[in-house]
Amino acid sequence: MIKLKNMVFVRRTEGLLQDWKRREDRKPLIIRGARQVGKTTMVKDFAKTYKHTILMNLEKASDSAFFEQFDEAKLLIEALFVSKGIPLGAMGDTLLFIDEIQESPKAIQQLRYFYEEFPALHVIAAGSLLEFALKEVKNFPVGRVEYLYLHPLNFPEYLSAIGRDDLLAILENIPVTKVAHPTLMDHFHRYAIIGGMPEVVRKDVQKESLPDLQRVYAGIWDTYKGDVEKYAANDNQRRIIRYILETAPLHVDERIRFQGFGNSNYRSREVGEAFRILDDARVIRLLYPTTEIDPPLRLDVKKAPRLQFLDTGLVNYSLRIQAEMLGMDDLNQAYKGAIIPHLVAQELISIENSGDVRPVFWVREKSQSQAEVDLLLSYRDKVVPVEIKSGKTGSLRSLHQFIEQSGARHAIRIYGGEFVLERTQTPNKQPYLLLNLPYYLGSTLPKYLPWLLEQ
Repeated sequence: MIKLKNMVFVRRTEGLLQDWKRREDRKPLIIRGARQVGKTTMVKDFAKTYKHTILMNLEKASDSAFFEQFDEAKLLIEALFVSKGIPLGAMGDTLLFIDEIQESPKAIQQLRYFYEEFPALHVIAAGSLLEFALKEVKNFPVGRVEYLYLHPLNFPEYLSAIGRDDLLAILENIPVTKVAHPTLMDHFHRYAIIGGMPEVVRKDVQKESLPDLQRVYAGIWDTYKGDVEKYAANDNQRRIIRYILETAPLHVDERIRFQGFGNSNYRSREVGEAFRILDDARVIRLLYPTTEIDPPLRLDVKKAPRLQFLDTGLVNYSLRIQAEMLGMDDLNQAYKGAIIPHLVAQELISIENSGDVRPVFWVREKSQSQAEVDLLLSYRDKVVPVEIKSGKTGSLRSLHQFIEQSGARHAIRIYGGEFVLERTQTPNKQPYLLLNLPYYLGSTLPKYLPWLLEQ
């Protein structure tokens, strides 16, 4: 549960933390995620479920000094417990939270010994740009830590933030009822415009206007720029990273080529390295396609990737389209139809907390024709294609090509209308079941797969 001044809302990861706390085979937990997605706030709130808490921030010299002074885990733990006045016998009801752990490679290495020598102690670590720090640790405790990935708020978490648990309960019903469709669409409209960064949501709930929110977006964006440039190898790479951050929003949800990206003169290798730095920072992710029609869906990294940003609200801010979006009836019109597909992918990413799982899309590239399906979802031995559109079913040309090539009998369309399940067919008369889902069900897509395949 996250508290943002006068508001309280539940994050999906709250239950995962509680499960971790109860397990006897629990390992030190490293929380990974981009800056300002709520890692520290989440853990500090979770810490209230313990009798004792040791909160450390390794950006503070007084806290990092413990790891510099004590090489042995036993002495380190004793020193920490003495400093807080906690008896060693209370270890089973004590949370040690090491924030900004990227500042101390020694602290990262100590996680191994915490697991081996003090399994009763509950240890959580978090930090910014951990992907870079972990590469620098020589003796990383592989197999002796576990991970939890945190993302911006998804739509269900947003509903909790604005106090609409009644709507949240409706979303959890499979299939969803139509009774609250207009209200859910209205709230999703606002969420799609502002995004899911916790500080932005807090300000919006406090009734600050879109112009007021611009300062928050600017602060977040400037922080990302400053952070990532630290990890550039030289001035040229810094310039390329800066250029990508300035121009990449123009190519949101597009497939891109590294060579000459954004009409620049930068070479493929230079741009690729810069994008990998941004990917490690979790600010921009590269989503690669598959050409497979059966599981496992192997990615083809030789093909052009699609750009996915951390948060759609930040994209909208960068493109200066938020005011324009306020007046739209169907947000699938926003920025050449790119915003809603991008947000649906963000929703799918948001529910993957145990690993770095990315959405998969399908392409068929031939000299005479090309086809591209927005998403492929796997369930057991089945693959279900997903298209994100506002048009009629007859316009689902790429979806139909996939169905005819794969023999799939089920498909999903995400659009601006109500929940509808219909029997239809491709232009070549191949029948299939089409599940039409409103935009606001993006984060629940995996739950609909078993339901759809049973129909």
